[in-house]
Amino acid sequence: MHVLRRTTVATTVMLAAITLGACSSSGSASDAAKGKAPIDRANWPAEVPTSELVKGLELPLEAYLPSYADQVAVDTALRTLQTRCMSEFGLTVDLPRPGANPPPHSNAVSIERRYGLSDRAQAQKYGYGLPKELTRSLESVEHGLSDIEVEVLTGRKKPEFAPPEGAKGSQGHFGGIPQPARAEHNGKKLHEGGCAGWSKRRLKVNEEDAGFVSRLASTSLSESRPLKPVQKALKSWSACMKDKGREAADPYRAMEQGYADGDGTTKNAIELALDDIDCKEQTRLIEVWFQEESAVQRRLIEENKGQLAAVKKRMGEVLAAAKAVK
Repeated sequence: MHVLRRTTVATTVMLAAITLGACSSSGSASDAAKGKAPIDRANWPAEVPTSELVKGLELPLEAYLPSYADQVAVDTALRTLQTRCMSEFGLTVDLPRPGANPPPHSNAVSIERRYGLSDRAQAQKYGYGLPKELTRSLESVEHGLSDIEVEVLTGRKKPEFAPPEGAKGSQGHFGGIPQPARAEHNGKKLHEGGCAGWSKRRLKVNEEDAGFVSRLASTSLSESRPLKPVQKALKSWSACMKDKGREAADPYRAMEQGYADGDGTTKNAIELALDDIDCKEQTRLIEVWFQEESAVQRRLIEENKGQLAAVKKRMGEVLAAAKAVK
């Protein structure tokens, strides 16, 4: 999934998740296999933003999501277990190295782009796009693996590459409904969900936890938007954009405009992005929206405190189990 595909830009900005296990966003299979992905923690996203319009901002629900550093620790353990599991089937694989290619956000809340663009320096270079080094994390772990390796790893057949109807050149996508893998390989029965599923069960990863927290985060964003302070700030932002010759009701619509004629990095997109950010700063839109959404999240946390306490407990247990894997 592309982080900012323009047809789904608002949704992916809100809930760009850092996934666990076989489809981890921690590294690139091809880079790792070639030994070209050194782990440099300096490139990892900060747990709390340190610059621009979201500096120091951390929403309450972020306490119930793993930081990128913790996610890397879990992914590292999963990779170790998956590699050992694959070897039991006679397969030697070099899976992605967690942390080699970090994503643009520390967790699924994606505060850096939750309310649209927030970093002027980045917008000046890339408009609504992202630096290439921040998109490498989107490559599937299946990239570069053979058909049988994918089956043993995931418990399903490798998706076929099929270019979209009418597409030119080599661009295409993986499509179709995933098909179950063969029952066994080298006389050994495949694990349910493949070695990826087996490794998650070993660490007792509960993927529903992240989904639950993400749904609450989606609710808080949608519930905070119609609140009077946010609506007032949005109208002020839109008026500011109109003074600059722009027509956009909110930052998500501006972002869609930025992707309308390319990858979000064109000259027009960059100019639009800079106007967008300047108007956010002038109207304090991000500050206002963050304050209102924080209040909504605190209420949601109180309403779901039992389940969230269990999520946090399991999160700590998974991390401890991951660190115990050698």
